[in-house]
Amino acid sequence: MTAFDTAAPRAVQRDAAPVPGRRAWPPLKLVPGVTLLVVFLVVPLGSLFLITFWRASFAGVKIEWTLANYIRLFSKPIYVDLLVKSIRIALTATFLTLLVAFPVAYWISMKPARRRAQLVFLILIPFWTSYVVRTFAWIPLLGSNGVINYALLRLGVISRPLDIFLFNQFTVQLGLLYVYLPYAILPILLSLERLDRNLLYAAADLGATPARQLRRITIPLSLPGILGGAILVFILSLGAYVTPALLGGASGIMIANVIPDLFGAGMNWPLGATLALFLMIVTMAWIWLVGMRLGLGRIFLGD
Repeated sequence: MTAFDTAAPRAVQRDAAPVPGRRAWPPLKLVPGVTLLVVFLVVPLGSLFLITFWRASFAGVKIEWTLANYIRLFSKPIYVDLLVKSIRIALTATFLTLLVAFPVAYWISMKPARRRAQLVFLILIPFWTSYVVRTFAWIPLLGSNGVINYALLRLGVISRPLDIFLFNQFTVQLGLLYVYLPYAILPILLSLERLDRNLLYAAADLGATPARQLRRITIPLSLPGILGGAILVFILSLGAYVTPALLGGASGIMIANVIPDLFGAGMNWPLGATLALFLMIVTMAWIWLVGMRLGLGRIFLGD
């Protein structure tokens, strides 16, 4: 063995030896992300929680520790009823959205890859238009002088314009369905694309009808996408502000329309913070409830 042969392994070992202080660097890589979470998540939510224990006055907010805001929230039925109504509207909108989204996603998943990409592109086109504009577009369609009333009058179905198409809870749910439909279609479509078609072929060979294949194979295996869409649509619907304000009228107002008023003209930040806190608790409860079925990791990460 030559001197070069004996020196080479030592050189390799010397290069592979850990450099002092190198292990201290990985935690430092977390500093930017942790800082952003603390500044933009922990601090605002902590401030919101503290404000719920303060008292509102004509001069603004007084730092007096009290439970009066929580007592007022549960002692006045108007707030509880409004929260319950908002949850009901959000649940109904979520159910209707999933009911429409699954057939659309299933139909798209059966198309060739090129055609599937084109259809997904068409679904994403509404995102290029303002949310307010898309919501406001329903008023010329559903209003007293709108397209639907005009068509019914021309056909002789009605003798005078109807007001039932606009400014009610159903119109809010319809608007939420239209606005948030892509948030349900895309997760379901991703789950359906991961589906092994050989399972369907095997089920067909064993005599399973298309309906039985859908019920026993397709829907269970696409459940992560369905639950993911349910989480996204419910959260967005529960916190909707523009759609209830434009399409709901007095009967379609939701909790998210009251909270900004309390922080603005109402000058009651503590009560507004209390309502916002309970809205967040309802959202977290929904995520936990839906995530119990499969786990959030499988729903959002496919684990």
